[in-house]
Amino acid sequence: MSQIHFYKMTGSGNDFVFLDGRSAPADAWSTASIRTLCDRRTGVGGDGLVVLSPEGEAGARMVYFNADGSRAGMCGNAALCSTRLAARLGIAPAEGMELHTDTGILKTRCVGPGWGAELLLPDFSIPEEQSLPLERGELWIVRCTVGVPHVVVLVEDVAGVDVERRGRALRHDPAFFPDGVNVNFLSRRRSPDGALEWRLRTYERGVEGETLACGTGTVGAAAALAARDLTELPVRIASWGGNVFSVAGSIEGSSVLGPWLCGEGRLVFEGDVESPK
Repeated sequence: MSQIHFYKMTGSGNDFVFLDGRSAPADAWSTASIRTLCDRRTGVGGDGLVVLSPEGEAGARMVYFNADGSRAGMCGNAALCSTRLAARLGIAPAEGMELHTDTGILKTRCVGPGWGAELLLPDFSIPEEQSLPLERGELWIVRCTVGVPHVVVLVEDVAGVDVERRGRALRHDPAFFPDGVNVNFLSRRRSPDGALEWRLRTYERGVEGETLACGTGTVGAAAALAARDLTELPVRIASWGGNVFSVAGSIEGSSVLGPWLCGEGRLVFEGDVESPK
């Protein structure tokens, strides 16, 4: 049986199976084969599959599939991981590249000697408040699109949220028909060292469950806070996986301009897997 080399990457706990598109093109993978590859019991395991290929003289193309086999236009953590891996594989220069996604072209670059990366996302409209019933402990719900659609729910204590139940209900709420949304729960709490910090938990569509981090959701959350004068940009927001993102940019009128996301794009391990049938 023929084998394909893969790379297992993580962005603050949001993990992916990566393939080099020069030897494993995206169109070779069916929905069933993607599900098999991303299965945590019988496959490599991951929140999604990313096929990375050269694009132009100094760019890379990221084709992203959710773990359920559906294709998604954008994923912030996958973009951070794509940046680090594209540089490692010699596909694009570490100091700056154009990352092509289904939702557009992003400027990205590697940061430092470790696993840091950052990306410049397109400007977007500030999150809009939603007229939805609030549950106990919820303060407000807003909606925005940062590459993909999100809602952000400010809560009293993110540790106490039933992310699977409440996240699933909002993800499928008729207000967001037909595409649904990623659902991000946000609160402020004290870190182990006693400092106050914002923390985020996410129910992710396509995965249909909680993931340990969401890059674009973090950007949406930062914008929601800044637009309501609850913080200033740049701001640091901790993922539920423990790593911390930094979000920069500015709020001008009804828009979020120049949103930069800085986070992790770390190689965990690599190996070989059977080619799809």
